[in-house]
Amino acid sequence: MKTKIHKGCKRLYQIEKVNNLKELLNRTEKLYPDNVAFKFKTETPGVFSAKSYAGYIEEINCLGTALISLGLKDKKIAVISENRYEWTLTYFATVNGTGIIVPLDRSLPEVEILNLVEASGAEAIFYSDKYNNVMEKVRKEKIGKIQFFISMDAEESNSEVYSQKELIHIGKELIKNGSRTFIDSQIDNEKMSIMLFTSGTTSKSKAVALSHANICANLYDIASVFDVNENDTILSFLPLHHTYECTVGFLYPIYVGACIAYCEGIRHIADNIKEFKASVMISVPVLFESLYKRVMQLIEKQEKTKKVEIGLKISNFLRKIGIDKRREIFKEIHENLGGKLRLFVAGAAAFDPKMEKGLNDLGIDTYQGYGLTETSPVIAAEHKTVVKFGSVGKVFPSLQASIFEPNEEGIGEIIVKGPTIMKGYVGNQEATDEVIQNGWFHTGDLGYFDKQNFLFITGRKKNVIVLRNGKNIYPEEIEAMINDIVGVKESMVFGKPENSDQNDLKISCKVVYDAEIMKEKFGLETQEEIHNRIWRQIKEINKRMPTYKYIKELILTEEELIKTTTQKIKRFEEMKKMNLNNGK
Repeated sequence: MKTKIHKGCKRLYQIEKVNNLKELLNRTEKLYPDNVAFKFKTETPGVFSAKSYAGYIEEINCLGTALISLGLKDKKIAVISENRYEWTLTYFATVNGTGIIVPLDRSLPEVEILNLVEASGAEAIFYSDKYNNVMEKVRKEKIGKIQFFISMDAEESNSEVYSQKELIHIGKELIKNGSRTFIDSQIDNEKMSIMLFTSGTTSKSKAVALSHANICANLYDIASVFDVNENDTILSFLPLHHTYECTVGFLYPIYVGACIAYCEGIRHIADNIKEFKASVMISVPVLFESLYKRVMQLIEKQEKTKKVEIGLKISNFLRKIGIDKRREIFKEIHENLGGKLRLFVAGAAAFDPKMEKGLNDLGIDTYQGYGLTETSPVIAAEHKTVVKFGSVGKVFPSLQASIFEPNEEGIGEIIVKGPTIMKGYVGNQEATDEVIQNGWFHTGDLGYFDKQNFLFITGRKKNVIVLRNGKNIYPEEIEAMINDIVGVKESMVFGKPENSDQNDLKISCKVVYDAEIMKEKFGLETQEEIHNRIWRQIKEINKRMPTYKYIKELILTEEELIKTTTQKIKRFEEMKKMNLNNGK
């Protein structure tokens, strides 16, 4: 049984639709040939080098031509590296006429990378120097089908490793001599061109098959509700192998002729925003929450809290009558962040509504979205005219969504239908049939729609704690309250077997605390003191919930929880670490 079908929201902006990524590049080259596509730091502070779209697309054509000359037409080509220009060249040089791109998770341990290399069936792999040792092992032990090892950093090719730079030169010569094998190649819009492994342990990892049509349908939706344009600079932070960053933080900026700059790492975010004069960032909530906390701590340190509070009251009043003076009132804050920052788009995890509102109030439009690798990825998002803190906005224009088997509160599994749904899991028809039923993709996420068609996520279906009395507890809901406690960095709520009875569970919580804040704010140093304070706060949270949801045990740690590259807690791994293998 499913409830009402919720149709996609209206498009706010008109943009030319493209059917494949080759058309996307052709459009961008025609409209923005001289625009800066990528900006890079040089050894001289404040001085940047740049690559125009015309130059970028020329290098893609050269590399693609060289790859076809190696016999890689219609083959799988893997790529693994930190976020960098060469990764993006590899992507387009593969999907736009050569073969199937297989982005690999750069953060995986060696054994898992080796497993994925084998499972992928790739015949070539591009990689940076960081992965030289892993590739040496692949070569020596003949793991998988890899025939061509291509280094992003090597200046010259040798008998074992090709240089990406040299391949570009080879392709350039081939084009000069009349080769148009890549340039004139035809794209099958519906065929698998992108193969992505879902995050998680390798044994559970599935390979998602996406097509040009899937990705381009999502790009068309994104561009018709978000206003990012050729004057924007996007600071890219999340790993490019993840479809959220790949679609929204890489392909979307290129679609609209914007500039991309790569963040040097989490410690450099604030500096990089300022140096590159970034105007847009697409990332995970934890990054934006961290940035917001940092801004508010600085305001407190400079004893400007009262001034900012007055500014917020004036600003919020003016906005109610249609006057937006946020950037003027909070000019100093904006100047400290480079003066251009205007838009944050958060996805891949839940966003604290208070912090989302806080960033919006300060003049950085901040929106939350929702999606999965299997949906190319974005399903729904807030945007200019669709904002409700705590929700993930409304379903995208080309999609339909519904709630499958809702309970008495209207909460059930979110299912979705439309052109962005994957082709299936590679070589796993059983798993594909399990999630795609009658054209509807079952997300595995639980949520509900309110009366205004805003979508709210309550948690993952597999994370629900089911008590012996049949009551369901959504851990993410309780975690959001715990994470609001001052000095708490993150938390994980789980069901712990009560004594020897595996069927009854004690609601427990593992909390990661910030020792520095505990000392500075409350003068607490011992774990016992910190435990007592947090436990008092948790008791207050308990009072706000029905008794069956009460947290009965607190585990404290300073050690960060195990997470995926998009900052989702690996609950199973955490449970295993605590020797709790009941899975709930």
